[in-house]
Amino acid sequence: MTPSPEPPPSHVRAAFGARDAEPELIDAGPVWRCGDAAIRPAGKPAEATWVAKTLDVLDVDNLRIGRPLRSTDGRYVVGGWAATKYLSGRAEPRHDEIVEVAVKLHEATKDLPKPRFLDARSDVFAVADRCAWDEEKAELAAELGGRLFELLSAYRKPLALKPQVVHGDLFGNVLFAGDAAPAIIDFVPFWRPGEYGAAIVVVDAMSWGGADHGLLQRWAHLAEWPQVVLRATLFRLAVHALHPMSSPQSLVGLERTATKVLELL
Repeated sequence: MTPSPEPPPSHVRAAFGARDAEPELIDAGPVWRCGDAAIRPAGKPAEATWVAKTLDVLDVDNLRIGRPLRSTDGRYVVGGWAATKYLSGRAEPRHDEIVEVAVKLHEATKDLPKPRFLDARSDVFAVADRCAWDEEKAELAAELGGRLFELLSAYRKPLALKPQVVHGDLFGNVLFAGDAAPAIIDFVPFWRPGEYGAAIVVVDAMSWGGADHGLLQRWAHLAEWPQVVLRATLFRLAVHALHPMSSPQSLVGLERTATKVLELL
């Protein structure tokens, strides 16, 4: 069993102006609502600070953004925790709207400079991303996606798209609250073409979110779509093959998606 997340300690809540708020776990965590603040673990201070500074000034039409909160002494990260303003809403299977959020968001982030910490990242997701783009090799468990990764990687062709700051995990990080504008509650940065962020949403929605396979076709007007969505599929296959929590059962949806992606190529 996965242990229950620990709430932010009292000195962290106090630093973000939520001393007297009772921590309330949001969904399965690891984010805690403490009054008007949403406080989350920030194990990588440089990345958490970059995310905070970026979200603090980012403006996208018809999009709510979880603005960062500074501590009482001006910091974005306190004791391994960061905070944003709490936004109402929940994740919903509004798949095309999430892809639309990706497109709008990446239009707004296209001129951001490359974050310095990206090249030094060595977590599962960073390694999987570099594998998908043929920049790194890793031992991928064959039965957990490695075999399919090897098959699909043979279809890679060069892309002419310009890299930029991209949110690589929008699916599940976009909240909806009735007719209110969608909300972004986190940012997982990568340095890839903007279309890649939309493609990851499509792959995730089809594999694990119950989206119809028509989603793949409805966004086929995006630039170099077959090759971009191929790399998004390779990324998720590599994550699955590397992640310690993966199982053959959780690969089934991704295998179905890979079949549909092959039909585009």
